[in-house]
Amino acid sequence: MSQTLYPHLDPRAPISKEMHMNSLTPNADAAVLYERRGHIGVITLNRPDNRNSMTPELLEAFSAATRAAQDDEKQGLRCVLITGKGRCFSAGADFRSNIQVADESRYTPPHERSFGMYGPFLSLRDLQVPVVAALNGHAVGGGFGLSLMADLRVANKDAKYGANFARLGLHPGMAVGWVLPRIVGVQRAAELLFTGRLFMGAEGAEIGYALEAVAADEVMNRAWQLAEQIAGNAPIAVKMMKRTFYDGLQWDPAQAAWQEAWAQAVTVDTDDAKEGMQALLDKRPPQFEGR
Repeated sequence: MSQTLYPHLDPRAPISKEMHMNSLTPNADAAVLYERRGHIGVITLNRPDNRNSMTPELLEAFSAATRAAQDDEKQGLRCVLITGKGRCFSAGADFRSNIQVADESRYTPPHERSFGMYGPFLSLRDLQVPVVAALNGHAVGGGFGLSLMADLRVANKDAKYGANFARLGLHPGMAVGWVLPRIVGVQRAAELLFTGRLFMGAEGAEIGYALEAVAADEVMNRAWQLAEQIAGNAPIAVKMMKRTFYDGLQWDPAQAAWQEAWAQAVTVDTDDAKEGMQALLDKRPPQFEGR
């Protein structure tokens, strides 16, 4: 087993045989790294010299990382944390490589080519477990879109974020136009998209884009704390909450209440629910097993 990529998080934390580090990317030079730490998986964009831009290499590596996380969901994974290495979370599209790809795939309709590029990043939203984004630095354009795929975001208060597509003569992609209004509200989303302006992380917390905005050297630790809190809860219930939450955006209140009643009936019969209620009566922390 190779040495952990995040020794500063908790180097003393035991990793059992069942919860080993996924050795998807033993090469520290890979474009995207994936590491399993107990119940938490960590995805790291690893092209700091290129501002973690979305090159074909990074797309392919990101797809492999999310597949590894999906496999780990069957082996006790309870939360995923995504971050970037260096000063940027991601600067979005690498236009030089995109021009080359467009030339090489000129017989593919442009909209199919664009959707194919977004696919690996959209798969982050398909994970059953919650995803926490540790936005270590700037997230612009496609990088901003990727950050929206997370369920919770901790921002660098001094970094820049936003969808600058209007300034480039482009329409946003990666479902930004669908997700952003649901996070910050229709009017604020319209202002951000129509003007293409960037905002600081501190403002991002004020408008609801980020859960919190902290100093650069605190981003990873705070995001890790959130991931640990999530991973410490009953995993079946949390997974069902995530599914109900996002599916419920399309429902009316009656449909939402019916779905919640079904999910509650399922979870109340789990061992975790029995443990949670007994722990409350015993005045002790619960020990959830995901059953």
